[in-house]
Amino acid sequence: MLKGKNIVLCVSGGIAAYKAAGVASSLVKLGARVDVIMTRHACEFVAPLTFRSITKTPVVTDMFAEPMTLEIEHISLAQRADAFVIAPATANVIGKIAGGIADDMLSTTVMATRAPVIIAPAMNTNMYENPIVQENIKKLSSLGYIFIEPDSGRLACGADGKGRLPEPEAIVERVCLEIAREKDLAGLKVLVTAGPTREAIDPVRFISNYSTGKMGYAVARMASLRGAEVTLVSGPTALSAPMGVKLVRVNSAEDMYTAVTDFSREADIIVKTAAVADFRPAAANENKIKKDGSVPEIKLEKTRDILAELGKNKPAGQALVGFCMETEELIASAEKKLKSKNLDIIAANDLNTPNVGFAADTNTVALLFADGSRSYTVSGKKEHVADTILSEALRVWKDKRGEA
Repeated sequence: MLKGKNIVLCVSGGIAAYKAAGVASSLVKLGARVDVIMTRHACEFVAPLTFRSITKTPVVTDMFAEPMTLEIEHISLAQRADAFVIAPATANVIGKIAGGIADDMLSTTVMATRAPVIIAPAMNTNMYENPIVQENIKKLSSLGYIFIEPDSGRLACGADGKGRLPEPEAIVERVCLEIAREKDLAGLKVLVTAGPTREAIDPVRFISNYSTGKMGYAVARMASLRGAEVTLVSGPTALSAPMGVKLVRVNSAEDMYTAVTDFSREADIIVKTAAVADFRPAAANENKIKKDGSVPEIKLEKTRDILAELGKNKPAGQALVGFCMETEELIASAEKKLKSKNLDIIAANDLNTPNVGFAADTNTVALLFADGSRSYTVSGKKEHVADTILSEALRVWKDKRGEA
């Protein structure tokens, strides 16, 4: 995802400096070239050799060291960088940047770059909450510096509170959000539905399905990486919201219908991946049904067809993508659904295909288009499938507006 990107990782002198090694490792695994700048105090916590071994690039620790090339090092790093990451960022480093002080390689290089600067503070709770530190953060934020809010919990000093460096995965995800993809969906509102719904039988039992929400969450994440304003309406899942995505949690099909209806009119693109229950108990028991020897009869009724409602009320210019899952007659069923529900695109899953669909990290879908121009199959990681679907949805959205 970061192949060809140049990232400068700046490590300042805090106990959380050891976590920066995990950040460097993850960035390298995603294909980035990583240059590391360490302050003198950071070297007291972690040896430069650690970062040199991970990144396979020289580690800069001394502003006045003999240069390895004829380039002016802080200028060349500043110009080459696609992004700067300061993790951990101490109160001292934040204060120096806010004050325009450039007295070491870290502060000098940051001052010389025009790349996005992502700052991950880590310090004692009282230091973080100090009005001076907060004023410096506020000032830098207003100037376009990007802050990742620290986590709360037990700190190295023994205190409990806000000030922990976020986990490397969160820092790397923020880097991806800023620079991984072209922002070709910037300015668009994308609505995604994901996961199953639960239809209550009694207070402890429900009707549901095997959906984990992975496909929908992948669509939401990729749309966010591409710059869209994303709303994700999700049934019950064990997944966390992708960074930059507005998450609306729902439980039942009726809950999802209400939430989707609230957001659908404003959406430019809707991708409905949720596996909504087709049926629900006509009446849910107020109390738990007792296992007393008899087998209860449960009368079912249909839930509202959310996708059909979206197709029926689709505003001019909106691109609507639906999903379907079948165990037989996949393409015939998909073509019927594409037409009857007034969709622009349908992604059809064959549940008989190994390692796709529910709970898997990969997927294979047949994409069919309302204009009948073509159809094809896309396979791979769910993020790749999501990316392809979004590109096709963007094409449809542009076509409806007569854009090239």
